[in-house]
Amino acid sequence: MKIPGLITAAILSSAAFHAHAAPQVIELMQVACQFLESENGTDHGFRSATAADCETINARTGAERIAAAKVMRLKPGAYIFRVSNKNVPYELGFWLRGDGLVARARLPGVSGGGLIAGKTQDYAIELTPGEYLYSCPLNPTPDYRLVVAG
Repeated sequence: MKIPGLITAAILSSAAFHAHAAPQVIELMQVACQFLESENGTDHGFRSATAADCETINARTGAERIAAAKVMRLKPGAYIFRVSNKNVPYELGFWLRGDGLVARARLPGVSGGGLIAGKTQDYAIELTPGEYLYSCPLNPTPDYRLVVAG
């Protein structure tokens, strides 16, 4: 009689572990010079053929856009940032890191490129409490804020 109980306990324990360990997926869509979700879903309709175009656009509009941007708030844990290049005609990437030098050294980060137009890529990370920034240095986008607490 003890064996079925042990098997049941092992199965339940394993199921609970895998259900808890599954990362949450955060979907982000990049268009020229911005992440749509970070700017409250507003596509500003920027046109960019090169990263230099976005540098010019961000110099003119970046501060105002960041002031109105949504701060992403998450709990500590496992995440997959699923980032898509909707229609930008050059390679993009994703960079999530601590906000500031000390936080960048202390907090986890993830980055990568290879996002050509129409491509989606996953970036996995285990977030710990703190303040982060995320952006695309290749697009380039403003530095959007992410706060992990809880």
